[in-house]
Amino acid sequence: MSEPILKGLRVIDAATYIAAPSCAAILSDYGADVIKIERPPFGDPFRHLYQTPGMPVSEYNYPFIVDNRNKRSLALNLGSAEGAEIFRKLAAQADVLVTNYQPQMLSRFRIRYEDLEPLNPRLIYASVTGYGEVGEEAEKPGYDMTAYFARSGLMTYLYNADGEPCTSPCGFGDHPTAISLFSGVMLALYRRTLTGKGSKVHTTLMHNGAWSNASLVQSGLVGAQWPPKWTRKTNPNPFVSHYQAGDGKRFMFCLLDPAKDWPKLCAAMERPDLLHDPRFATTDARREHCQEFVATIDAEFAKYPMEEWARRFHEHDVLYGIVPTTAEVANDRQMAANGVFVEMTDAPIRTVDSPMRVDGLEKRRPQMPPAVGQHSREILAELGYSEEAIARCEAEGTLYAG
Repeated sequence: MSEPILKGLRVIDAATYIAAPSCAAILSDYGADVIKIERPPFGDPFRHLYQTPGMPVSEYNYPFIVDNRNKRSLALNLGSAEGAEIFRKLAAQADVLVTNYQPQMLSRFRIRYEDLEPLNPRLIYASVTGYGEVGEEAEKPGYDMTAYFARSGLMTYLYNADGEPCTSPCGFGDHPTAISLFSGVMLALYRRTLTGKGSKVHTTLMHNGAWSNASLVQSGLVGAQWPPKWTRKTNPNPFVSHYQAGDGKRFMFCLLDPAKDWPKLCAAMERPDLLHDPRFATTDARREHCQEFVATIDAEFAKYPMEEWARRFHEHDVLYGIVPTTAEVANDRQMAANGVFVEMTDAPIRTVDSPMRVDGLEKRRPQMPPAVGQHSREILAELGYSEEAIARCEAEGTLYAG
């Protein structure tokens, strides 16, 4: 078995919560040595999110596992002179630094790109912000719920006329943003192989939200006119909607060619008579009689459980997708067969693998995240600090070693 392609790459994760740390986790999947800088003694605030009211209850710190696997933790007081010096020594030896600290914090600790580039011209400095590095909101803090989901227009789109906006799940915008940052890091590393020079890489939650919603944002850019919101029973295209089987399980249709798809659906329902019903015979007729159309096929779908409908849809080539609960996704056999889940090396659980694969490249099997400061002494020893110096740093509060 070959070694992971990024083995030997040193990454500093000077970040909190999800977007930037998740990028570092992906780098670690391919073998990078990731050192997570944490504030002593409590560490990344994300360590405690799973205990927030409304989150699923577990003995495992499940969100932290996803975004901080494989890392080593250095709990360091960046506000102290010696803590800042230790960080600078790390940065001088690093290949990549990822951060989502706000501009005022980067300036305060003197860890902006312009502060570190003279120490290490080969450094890839990767930054995530909520709203960008210029403009009146540059210093405004942002989470994926606000800067990605709400600001992008996704939040106002994802509800019907008879509903109200919903909140987004944990990491909904952070993980796509991490993929953007990872892509930028890899481009910068390739540029470094060509030029020998490092780069600053940056992206925003806001921009990634706009990119995720780009098809509809583009409609605004060309001045398109939006129709009023609809309900499931007044949908202008009821072939792109969700329905419910007799056992309560939901499924989603995405039938984009009614001339081909409507006969297939009628065959699956064993209702060939509906093909000749003038209310449903054309796209305009179905739109005009949408409530009757939905009520008619709702009654058909209520007759059988999802297992039977899945069999019929497969038999008649009707394109559909199941709508499982998140708990059910964890037991999805198709996902398991395609490597979506991977076993931890040091715990009897699985985690979600990063979503890109390159044939011929090995990924490391993930390890559980570190405790706060678990590797503080080890990392300082690698930097050349003596046991006495490490003990002094710890006694003075510069260092926390768990």
